[in-house]
Formats: sequence, C-alpha cells, structure tokens
Amino acid sequence: MKILVTELMWEDGIKDLKDKGYQVDYDMELSRKREELIKLLPNYDAVIVRNETKVDTEFLNAAKNTQVIGRLGVGLDNIDLTGAKERQIPVISARNANATSVAEYVIAAMLDASRPLRLANEDVRKGNWNRKQFTGIELNNRVLGLIGMGEISHRVAKRAKVFGMDVIGYDPFVAPFDHVVQETGIKQVATVTEVLKASDFVSVHVPFTQSTKHLLDLSAFKLMKPSAYVINSARGGIINEADVVEAVKNKEIAGAYLDVLEKEPIEKDSPLAKSKDIILSPHIAGLTVEAQSRTAMLISEEVDRVLKGGKSLCQVN
Repeated sequence: MKILVTELMWEDGIKDLKDKGYQVDYDMELSRKREELIKLLPNYDAVIVRNETKVDTEFLNAAKNTQVIGRLGVGLDNIDLTGAKERQIPVISARNANATSVAEYVIAAMLDASRPLRLANEDVRKGNWNRKQFTGIELNNRVLGLIGMGEISHRVAKRAKVFGMDVIGYDPFVAPFDHVVQETGIKQVATVTEVLKASDFVSVHVPFTQSTKHLLDLSAFKLMKPSAYVINSARGGIINEADVVEAVKNKEIAGAYLDVLEKEPIEKDSPLAKSKDIILSPHIAGLTVEAQSRTAMLISEEVDRVLKGGKSLCQVN
C-alpha cells in the first residue's frame, strides 16, 4: 500500500511507516505544487498533510483510492471534514501530541514580555548599561486569561500557577465541574469581556470558525489594560491584525505575541512587521523536536490502524 506525505513529517514517523511495509512518497513542498499533487492523489491509499495542504473538493475528488487522511497537528480549518465524511474517508489528527510544546510557548511569551533578556543583551553589547530601562515585572500575582479551556489551556494553567499567577478562563463548552476547572484550578468566568478586563496576559486557545473570526478586534483591545499583552498560538484570523496594530500603536495594549497569521508566510508589506511591540514567530508554538516526533509517530500508528481495518481514537469526522 502507498502513502503520500505532502508536508514536513519527522523522520521517525516516516521510518515507522516504511518498517510497517508501506511505500512512502515524501515531498515536504508538495502542498505548494497543487497541480502535481492533484495528479498524484489517485495513486495513494493514504495521504498525510499538515496545515498548508488544502483538502477541499478538488483534492477529495482526486483522492479516489484514499482510505484515510492523517493531519500532522490538530488544526482542521484546511480540511473539508464534511466532504471527507461523505466520501467515507476518515480524517485523523495528532490529538494532544503538541499540547505541551504550545503551552510552553505561551509561558515563554509571558517571560519574554516580563523580562526581555534578548533586548537587554543586545543593549549591553552596544556598550550600554541601562538597568532602569530593563527593569521587568514579576509573573507572580499577575492574571492570565484563557479564551478557550481545552487541553492546551489546561497545560498552560498548570505551568502558570507554578509562577504564582492567577488564572481565569472562558469557554461556553466547559461545565463547572469539568477537570480543567475542578482539578487545574482555572477560575471560570461567564464572558470574554471579563477575561479581557481582568487579565495582564490574554492567551487564545480556540479553533478558527465563523464565530471566532476576529473575535479579538479593536473593541476588545479597548477593554484590556494598557499594560496587558495578547498571545495567539491558536489560529490566524481569530485576532483582527489591523486592529491589533492600531491597538498597540495607540497604547490600548502593551503588545502582542503572534505565532499564527491570517496569511502565512507573512506578507512583505505587512504592518505587523513594522511594530516593535508585536512579536512574530513562524507558526512554531507546537514545533519542538519532542512534539514533532510524537506527532509523526501518532499519525503513523493511527494511519496504519485504519488501513488495517481498525478505527482510530483520533478520528475527527
């Protein structure tokens, strides 16, 4: 049986598939070669993608012999789940495989905002000794507000509490006695507005849907403290990018950490890149060696399970 991998996949996952007897064709740039991809699809029993490959009607119509689609990650906005279900093609995701890495990214962002050591290092190397300029703040007793209270928020909260932070969260799908409230100790609030008003750091952990598109816009930023930061490691489009630029410029908020953008890679003339108080990274929150190995191995195992007639616990459609 043949498996096509269209984007970056850690080598141990590819090796595992080959060891299981599959023919694996791997081109990490194939997602950007659409015409070639569509021509190749009818030849494969399984296709493994990340976030750049558009699994749309054209893709699904071409994938006539595909029995399963593996997603190296958890975001699903690039996949037509309904279309795949209609064609009886299960889609499996790497559920929770990169959750720890994303959680640590959020902690790293808060530490960077509170103690900008990289900037201090650059300043000292210029011959300066600006101790007052680089006086930081403590995370202890600061408020972290989480929008979305799923598995990643659970792991963020556990780590934030070690620093002595107060953690609040909003999620209409979380009940008062769910573990993220009862066991993790997140204080659940009734509205996004409450999160925005109370928090020193706001971290976004919701999927991109029509209801979450531009969830954080200028009106939302105006509710936040002028000293507060917003962190988005979820999906581009949840934050209105033009509005966050304006909010930072007008000092409605202190800054933003954006790992995901509406258009990736970033456009050359993007106003985001011109703001020194907006820190950008290339969609790497979940991109650690450990997370990528777990993701690749999980998808390898689950694709194999489905191809052998089993049902995956990680199926999303």
